[in-house]
Amino acid sequence: MTILTWLDYTGVAVFAATGALVASRKQLDIIGFLFFACITGIGGGTLRDLILGLTPVFWVREHIYILICVAVAIVIFFTAQRLESRYRWLLWLDAAGLAVFSVMGAAIGLSATASPAIAIVTGVLTATFGGVLRDVLSGEPTVLMRREIYITAALLGASVFVLADEFGLNRGLASMLAFAAALILRGGALRYGWTLPSYGHAPGRPPDESL
Repeated sequence: MTILTWLDYTGVAVFAATGALVASRKQLDIIGFLFFACITGIGGGTLRDLILGLTPVFWVREHIYILICVAVAIVIFFTAQRLESRYRWLLWLDAAGLAVFSVMGAAIGLSATASPAIAIVTGVLTATFGGVLRDVLSGEPTVLMRREIYITAALLGASVFVLADEFGLNRGLASMLAFAAALILRGGALRYGWTLPSYGHAPGRPPDESL
């Protein structure tokens, strides 16, 4: 089993855990836990495969991904109450999942298209879409609307992987470098509040104001 395969399984498990933690915050039943674990764990990869035309999508071809999500949801259902701060765990697990999926999405995009630009896009989409779907469906404040760096971390991870691959690095090493880069940037944003400069001019006109 390659390091990329292990990363893929790990990413699905970690993102499934964040979905289950959201279900615990909403005090849902076991079906709610399974639902949020699955949509978060496989959501980004599903969008990636559909865009790349890789059908049937990965979790239909290999059922282990659904089984991973189910197993994680059950574990979180019985253990979430033991976590001192579920929201802190949610944020850090989400950061780890984002770092893993930025690499996996880029690797799959590169293999499918041989285009560095497309690989970076699929890396970002794979890393972010599951979390956004989780937050929107649960009514939680979406991670995209937080000021801390988020998409940029996924962009960095995907870009580092593509650049390392272009320079001929072993894919295992390239994966580790890209994962570390994305996790360090997102982790620093969580720990120290790193942000990009925000738009500082006056907001646009209200929608009902005449042109």
